[in-house]
Parts: sequence; structure tokens; C-alpha cells
Amino acid sequence: MFPGYRFLMARVEQAPRVSIPDYLAGEQAGDVKHEYLGGTVHAMAGGSNRHNAIATNAVVALGSGLRGKPCRPFNSDTKVRIEYPDHTRFYYPDAMVVCEPNPPDDHFQERPVVVVEVLSEGTRRTDLGEKRDAYLTMPSLKVLILVEPEGGRVTVHRRQSEGGFVVEVLDGPEDLIPLPEISAELALRELFEDSGR
Repeated sequence: MFPGYRFLMARVEQAPRVSIPDYLAGEQAGDVKHEYLGGTVHAMAGGSNRHNAIATNAVVALGSGLRGKPCRPFNSDTKVRIEYPDHTRFYYPDAMVVCEPNPPDDHFQERPVVVVEVLSEGTRRTDLGEKRDAYLTMPSLKVLILVEPEGGRVTVHRRQSEGGFVVEVLDGPEDLIPLPEISAELALRELFEDSGR
């Protein structure tokens, strides 16, 4: 083996892991958001205008529907913490609804009932693989909504009372996503409003 290659591999394998307190402190102090996977930190790319319009529409529509009710929406500035038996992850969903919030001084939530992810071309593989699978492990999660910005299609993973999730696909402009889990609904027309779709 080429000696320089062996040296490079040794350096990569010895990269220091970031502790959870250091990660949380860094996120408060920094301008760039990072996701955290068991000690490794990954910078997030900014979304397109269409992506951000849809994410904002989701928060506004959910907030309007939840006014006066016990659950509340959070935008993409709030992390969600996911605990695995052997490690912890933090992600920034585009929107989420929480009915049992963490204390106000925390910088993350742990018990979302609804999570919305707007897919991006650059992160699509991660969004539909690692992140989707991680969200679906959360005991509190009842509904995961994955939004396709370009085609106007929405895939809904809904937890069943007997366990597991059923998948629903919606793509009509007049379609509604019923959310009886939070006594609300989300109209695709509102979700994609002014997004250039």
C-alpha cells in the first residue's frame, strides 16, 4: 500500500468525535446549521426559494389550524433529538408539530407528533433513507410528511394503532392531508402556495 495513503487513512479514522454539549453550544454560537449523527457533525446546505416557501407554508398553515389547541408547530430552526440505544442524532426538520414540548430554554424537541420534510435534490437520498428511517423510530411520531417540491406530490407515513406505518400518496391540488392526531388538516393548495410549482 502507498505509505501516504496509509497515513491519510489513519488521520481520518482518528478524527475526534464531538460531544453533545459541544455540538449544542456550537449550534447556538454559529451561523451555519449542522446535523449530528452519533458524534459526527454535518453542515447543512441552504434550501432553494421553492423549498423555503413550502416549508414556511407548512408552518403557517399548521399554526393557523392549531390556534387555541394544545399542540404547536416549530420551524426549521428547531432541532429534533432522536435517541438510539448506542448513539444520539439531531436533525432539523423543515416543520414539526409538538404536543408535549421540551422546556422553553432547550434548543431541541424530543417528542414531535408530526414531522414535515421538504425534499431537496442534493439531500434526497439522505431524506428518503437515513432521516426518514430515523424519524419513524420515534415513539411520539404519528405522521411523517415528505414533500416533493417539483412535482407537487406528498407522501404521508401514518402510524397505525396496531403498529407500523401505512403510506399515503397525494398529488391533487385540492387534496387534503387529514391530521386527526392533532385535530387539524393540511391542504396541498396551502402547502404549495406561491412556491412556483
